[in-house]
Amino acid sequence: MALTSTPQTPFGRVLTAMVTPFTADGDLDLDGAQRLAAQLVDAGNDGLVVNGTTGESPTTSDAEKADLVRAVLEAVGDRAHVVAGVGTNDTRHSIELARSAEAVGAHGLLAVTPYYNKPPQEGLLHHFTALADATGLPVMLYDIPGRSGVPISTETLVRLAEHPRIVANKDAKGDLGRSGWAIARSGLAWYSGDDMLNLPLLSIGAVGFVSVVGHVVTPELRAMLDAHLAGDVQKALEIHQRLLPVFTGMFRTQGVMTTKAALALQGRPSGPLRLPMVGLSEEETAQLKIDLAAGGVELAPQTS
Repeated sequence: MALTSTPQTPFGRVLTAMVTPFTADGDLDLDGAQRLAAQLVDAGNDGLVVNGTTGESPTTSDAEKADLVRAVLEAVGDRAHVVAGVGTNDTRHSIELARSAEAVGAHGLLAVTPYYNKPPQEGLLHHFTALADATGLPVMLYDIPGRSGVPISTETLVRLAEHPRIVANKDAKGDLGRSGWAIARSGLAWYSGDDMLNLPLLSIGAVGFVSVVGHVVTPELRAMLDAHLAGDVQKALEIHQRLLPVFTGMFRTQGVMTTKAALALQGRPSGPLRLPMVGLSEEETAQLKIDLAAGGVELAPQTS
């Protein structure tokens, strides 16, 4: 199956922001990454985001990032959009990562708002524009002020949307009012970046998701999306409500930590975390099992 996209859905509709599997001694587990990527596409993902923050990108080297994109592309071929996270708080470094991702064959780029240094909106405009100018790849912005410290304002989103390669936004702003205005005014393809708000964002114009819980419930997310697109609002709501324990459980603490724990509970590739991320405590793992079970997620027999 070849990649399919439209101006309205440039990266497909259901994407998972993939964790980066590591070996027991903390090295990159490229075999595990390929197996996990294939599993996620088989489950119904149109795309995978690699080297995002869910992929522990702050703790992987530039060489590891390139190796990971290359490995995932080998695993899924043209069955899914492989979007490379290239966001940093250094525009020159982000450009280097973008060019490297393009060179190894990535289909698109995800660029998070520069974090910690809190640039003004004019700085954001120049940062994202320089990044989009650096390659021929389509760019998805990533607006997550709770992590970056700075939101992308609606006016800035409208101005950025004028760039021919800035085509989408991953929205983790948590403000449906602002999102509604930005969707209406910018014309960007809008992707939910906050799983608890997947359905509400669909209702105001989002086209799909870049999900963390997609690691364990992609078929359910796909069914919810399909129901909504078909006009079956009641069915979409029922699926959303069934998934509430999963949404809650996967974000009781840091999402990378819970996702790797959930994958381990299913016997799937994950591995340890790199500091400063740490594994869940016994109590946190026990609660995660309860949350996943309440949402209908099956665990491996030895962990049930």
